Amino acid sequence: MSTIFTRIINGDIPGTFVYRDELCVVFMSINPMAIGHALVVPIEEVDHWVDCSPELSAHLFAVSHRVAKAQQLAFGCERVGLIIAGYEVPHAHIHLIPTTHMGQLSFANAATSVDFGALAQAAQRIRDALNQD
Repeated sequence: MSTIFTRIINGDIPGTFVYRDELCVVFMSINPMAIGHALVVPIEEVDHWVDCSPELSAHLFAVSHRVAKAQQLAFGCERVGLIIAGYEVPHAHIHLIPTTHMGQLSFANAATSVDFGALAQAAQRIRDALNQD
């Protein structure tokens, strides 16, 4: 059975996308820890990030780096935190969270509901920043 991320990638479930290429997608988290929290997800269903091929892993981190730079520009954050947890969904993914302090990097802070208009605005800010590089 497909993961929820595969269903989002395939368009079966709506997602607020920021980026897509032949190997991965970036879309906004529906349980954000901060405004602009995005997920970098391989299109290939890989459960644990250590099972990604070295090439896929390198690509995911290269995309994460580019998106994090765009998040810094878009949100004026001090840092972009990166978390790979892998417990919430059995599909490897990288959390990119714009932060101003360490306390924002806690899943306990994740929103339980989200304004989809705000997600769309945050995604557009990231896309605009990506287009500036």
